[in-house]
Amino acid sequence: MKPQVSVSTASQLSAIILILTSSLLLGSCGSSENNVSKGNRTGTLHWGNGTEPQSLDPHIATGVPEHKIIIALMEGLVLKDRKTLEPRPGVAKSWEISDDGRVYTFHLRDNARWSNGDPHNAHDYVWSWWRALQPALGNLYAYMYFSIENAKEYYEGEISDFEQVGVKALDDLTLQVTLKNPTPYFLQLLDHYSLYPVHQATVEKFGSADQRGTRWTYEGNIVGNGAFQLRDWKINRRVVVERNPYYWNADNVRLNEIVYYPTENAITEERMFRAGQLHYSGTVPADKIATYQSNNDPALRIDPYLGIYFYRINVETPQLQDKRVRRALGMTIDRDQLTQRILKAGQIPAYAITPPGTMGYYPESDLRFDPEAARQLLADAGYPNGEGFPSTEILYNTSEGHRKLAVAIQQMWKKHLNIDVTLLNQEWKVYLNSVSMKDYQIGRAGWIGDYVDPNNFLDMFLCNGGNNRTGWCNPVYDELILKHAPEAKTQEERLEIFTQAEKMLLADMPVIPIYIYTSNNLVDPSVKNFSGNILNQPSFSEIYLEPDNGGQQ
Repeated sequence: MKPQVSVSTASQLSAIILILTSSLLLGSCGSSENNVSKGNRTGTLHWGNGTEPQSLDPHIATGVPEHKIIIALMEGLVLKDRKTLEPRPGVAKSWEISDDGRVYTFHLRDNARWSNGDPHNAHDYVWSWWRALQPALGNLYAYMYFSIENAKEYYEGEISDFEQVGVKALDDLTLQVTLKNPTPYFLQLLDHYSLYPVHQATVEKFGSADQRGTRWTYEGNIVGNGAFQLRDWKINRRVVVERNPYYWNADNVRLNEIVYYPTENAITEERMFRAGQLHYSGTVPADKIATYQSNNDPALRIDPYLGIYFYRINVETPQLQDKRVRRALGMTIDRDQLTQRILKAGQIPAYAITPPGTMGYYPESDLRFDPEAARQLLADAGYPNGEGFPSTEILYNTSEGHRKLAVAIQQMWKKHLNIDVTLLNQEWKVYLNSVSMKDYQIGRAGWIGDYVDPNNFLDMFLCNGGNNRTGWCNPVYDELILKHAPEAKTQEERLEIFTQAEKMLLADMPVIPIYIYTSNNLVDPSVKNFSGNILNQPSFSEIYLEPDNGGQQ
């Protein structure tokens, strides 16, 4: 999910400083021991995290880099199996579901504790979910709660009494949640950080519940309920977490520490991996993939990934208000060329937003690469052969991969439509703010499934949805997603409703699908219990390191 034409000077300097710092650290430990070999001995996992996290507040964060840290510090009622992604007990040791599928009763563990030792109980969830639904907080994932009875009505101000929302603490260890309609993916939602609990006393110590950006998530302040706790956060250098002794399953956590490195430059991160400074890199430069493959290097992991790479369009931009223009842009991207010549890691050309095969759903799309038809659409919109079309900007977050793709698309639009496009890159936090404020024209985007269901991709584009960010709004679309799909009697009927909705989205094209992700990771052989799954979601509480398995030296 990420935006200038080249990596920024600040990012380059950060990368150089990181390499020099790591080299000094390695030298002080002796020439034969690097981060990986020492980490294998001490139980310290060195993790390439891509970029500096925006926030560690689970009700504010929106990106993958934040996600990887938050899931170490915090935990929901339910976890996902690291292989199958099936729900399994987390803070809740068990639960029952009513016969009509609407009422969930969760039984919390009596040994659940916050990382400061405070008891952790059902009332924490009631307060935390109340906080997450405060409009002033600006939770972009607020819509994740809307399957809960009256959650949407409370968030939108139709009702003012939170007691009417379907979440109740029946006693300290029993939480009851009532849904509007049976929701097949509800248990999966509970493992998403937007539904994690937060420590009320800590939040309120540093500001009001709905105040953004307070110091409660800073080093020395944050209190979580996960397998690890925050020990050290040095901006643009590292985030360090250590085992939480109060975690309910602490006896079975085998890592002592995780060190996260924010490295926006994929080439730098890959070099760090090869130098034994990282156990894991979440990105592999496209030009390096063939080398790893030809060497049959076991470190390279390429797996299916439930994610879509796409471009958002700010439909309030004058020259992009006409859907014929947006459609023409979508029809002049040669996705086969992008995936085969630039990406080179098995990515699949995308002509719809939902990855095919998600819970048996296969979207229908008439989007295709057709420059001739696209030129006619652009002419019909008043721009024959691109004449009079204003120069338009693609925004992306700093990354060589995003830059290469944007340059290729820039060239395709010039060749096929004769329009001029400029490129702008921004660092992660600035980029996120620009997109959230709709201070862009066309913006690079990515969406990784939070749970395995088509709804997770389609409910992104609800009117005024926190993660919509395009200005596009279709009340009929909203009704299909929010009303008709949840009320469907069968899964077949539900998927047909999703098909109708996605056709509307693609017809208006406020977003241009480009490709389906694969996860491309570099994982040192010493890392155990790292299972490939379609969400590329690690289970840090289960990962461990083996010192004597021929790891990098």
